[in-house]
Amino acid sequence: MRRIAGLLVVPLLLVSAACGSDDKGSDSASTSASAPTEGGFPAITAGAKFGEKPTLAKGTGTPPKELKTKVVSEGDGATLKNGDAIQVNYLGQAWDSDKPFDNSFDRKQPFDLTLGAGMVIQGWDKGLVGQKVGSRVELVIPPDLGYGANGQGDIKPNATLVFVVDVLKAKQIPASAKGTPVAQDNTDLPKVGTNTDGKAPTLTIPSKVTPPKKLVSNYVLESKGEVVKETDTVVVNYVAKLWKDGKEFDNTYKTGKTASFPLAQVTLKGLKNGLIGKKIGSRVLLVVPPDQGLGDKAQQSIPANSTLVFAVDILAKM
Repeated sequence: MRRIAGLLVVPLLLVSAACGSDDKGSDSASTSASAPTEGGFPAITAGAKFGEKPTLAKGTGTPPKELKTKVVSEGDGATLKNGDAIQVNYLGQAWDSDKPFDNSFDRKQPFDLTLGAGMVIQGWDKGLVGQKVGSRVELVIPPDLGYGANGQGDIKPNATLVFVVDVLKAKQIPASAKGTPVAQDNTDLPKVGTNTDGKAPTLTIPSKVTPPKKLVSNYVLESKGEVVKETDTVVVNYVAKLWKDGKEFDNTYKTGKTASFPLAQVTLKGLKNGLIGKKIGSRVLLVVPPDQGLGDKAQQSIPANSTLVFAVDILAKM
């Protein structure tokens, strides 16, 4: 969730977030600098197999000016398409460095994204389309498809980037929640639209009504899918408003980008607790009181002590 990511999880490779530094670095960085660069691809000097944390050589010569993609080992899973929710492990390194700037292997937490939705740098969106689940891919990404002239975090301006990416999972994401409409007969609670056309549902908050003091998590459309567990990574679309004035503070439908996040890492307590136990494929109304939201702290456009209201389509789990 890009705009309210701070409420939920720490994003890793999101376009609007800096890549985190990797203090552990490479296990054999001292030897990688002398390894060859073949066809524009720095060599993988250790951990070459799918699932192993790789070590990358420092690039030699002039880096490629165009995106280069190499299948290190090909899997036998589904072919990735734009719009798929995918889960990967990765290691990233600048061309002129022998030390990674980020990797998910050490964190033991794969990275989730929606392919082709602009959630990550363009080199990822372009380079991973057409790859198969179970594949290890090496990407060499020129600056114009990476972080460009501005750089990002530990990444210098105009840096050519090298990634080793293991494609772990992929799922086609439905356009909308579906299921049996559930009566919304409590006039003191917000009402959510039941459309299933992939467009944002309406979310109407009652006027002159005191918000509930406890978390509300109600079905709007109830599917027959699996129950969400705390250990799941979910893919959602949502509309989010403030109870006080009905002001919308986030809406994934407007960006055309679903959000993927591991529930175990969600720091907005009411959102996490409201989704656990609900069924995949359902639409849910969440009313999050301040003590399960941001409490007495203001954040972005959300005032302190705000009651938050979400209409969430739980589209899939990874």
